[in-house]
Amino acid sequence: MRALITNDDGIDSPGLAALAAVAADAGLEVVIAAPAHEHSGASASIIATQGTAVTAAGGKGTVRSERRAIAGFEGEAYAVHAAPALITLLALHGSFGETPDVVLSGINRGANVGGAIMHSGTVGAALTAGQGGVRALAVSLDVGLVEADEQHWGTAGAVARTALATLLGAPAGAVLNLNVPNVPDAQGLELVEAHLAPFGIVQTTLTEVAGDEVRLSIREHRADDAPGSDMERLAAGHATITRVRTIADRTV
Repeated sequence: MRALITNDDGIDSPGLAALAAVAADAGLEVVIAAPAHEHSGASASIIATQGTAVTAAGGKGTVRSERRAIAGFEGEAYAVHAAPALITLLALHGSFGETPDVVLSGINRGANVGGAIMHSGTVGAALTAGQGGVRALAVSLDVGLVEADEQHWGTAGAVARTALATLLGAPAGAVLNLNVPNVPDAQGLELVEAHLAPFGIVQTTLTEVAGDEVRLSIREHRADDAPGSDMERLAAGHATITRVRTIADRTV
């Protein structure tokens, strides 16, 4: 089976290399195609940052990419000047070799929980794969709002191996969202299935309109405001996995 590894933190993220190692260790044929620059918060945007846009009149567009060497990874890797969802879409159309059987997105620097995952470029790439009928896993490491000095990518990778086995046994188009606590060792770390909280860890609200300026504020939510949710279980020290419904899941 062939796996596409992408993310929204960019081609140089250590989490990307860690996730590629998980897929390779599982015996998958791996290709990396990730944004040349960070695209956090890109959601399922299909914007190219360099290249020629497709015109309304139906003209052809191009997206720039270049080969890149990734430390510890011997396979093909591409730095793409595009958002992760567009990269995934391109991969589903054969832009980086054969069409992938699975898409693994991450490992993201920071948790992606609750309804706010709709804004995540990491999850956006996975949802785009699911919409195309391809199984996908989004993986995030909870480094905190103020990032921890040490980020334990190996722990997230170890839990991702377990989640990958679940993904490979899921129906075509299944999308899983995994969040892992930033702890030194995965031993004893429980992986639990949890529903999405109705909100994210933080919420941005409009506080004032002053002339041409709009002032915003950020409010942090309490994890126990959503008992049993992915946010609450992650805060309690559990790795959480959520089955995310895609547009393709809907029936008319």
